[in-house]
Amino acid sequence: MSDRAFSVSRLPGFATIAVTVLVMLYLPIVLLVLFAFNAGPSPAIWEGFSLHWFPRAWANEQVKEATIRSLVIATSAAIISTSVAVLAALGTTRRRKSPGQTFVYLMINQPLMVPEIVTAVALLILFGFIKVATGYQGLGYLILAHSAFCIPFAYLPIRARLEGMDITLEIAAADLYATPWQAFRHVTLPMLMPAVAAGFMLAFITSLDDVIISLFVKSAGQDTLPTYMLGQIRRNMTVEVNAISTLLIGLTVILLTAFFLLTRERNRPQK
Repeated sequence: MSDRAFSVSRLPGFATIAVTVLVMLYLPIVLLVLFAFNAGPSPAIWEGFSLHWFPRAWANEQVKEATIRSLVIATSAAIISTSVAVLAALGTTRRRKSPGQTFVYLMINQPLMVPEIVTAVALLILFGFIKVATGYQGLGYLILAHSAFCIPFAYLPIRARLEGMDITLEIAAADLYATPWQAFRHVTLPMLMPAVAAGFMLAFITSLDDVIISLFVKSAGQDTLPTYMLGQIRRNMTVEVNAISTLLIGLTVILLTAFFLLTRERNRPQK
């Protein structure tokens, strides 16, 4: 018998399958980014290198409005969802286990398990009643919808961080007559900040990229950047869409890299 431990990477064909999957996943993205620098107007025929589609896209007033609206919604939703996620994580980790705790955890993560289209239809019906009753048609609906959907994305890294933290420091703070708020502010929160920042970034990028919920909830004239791009593709695919998509990919890569660096801190061995 072999002394080597089993490894899936040693299975026949593993490397071929892995490379094929990676190519299928990333080749469309690479082509999209490549044609964002195409000199010609075709999104499929290369006509030389040029950067002029990026300033042209930004000169479009509709793109500017949709971008600003998306950033406002994503920032607001990330702040709200991260704040709720911190409270939810504290409530599900800093307490004794009790009946129904698994159900609470399930409900917090419900947006991850229910198809997004179901959540979108439910929000459409709920907000429809509110719009009829109040007459309000503002961005508040989009912000609330994105906040609800983003809570589990912020909750998971924060909960994971709390479960890995040494609770003895909080106990020591309580022994030194710190109130629960003082212990949280001066002990728990500083140690939790990398996970809070990571949760905020995940919620932000999830909100920024959302299409389905935005399409169902938004009112007339409230296009976000993704819904504007979808509308443009339906009418006429242009290289402007490639340029905008490339910038979104760049922002996503930056935020996910920062998320990785922040969450990696908690896995370092304590000295």
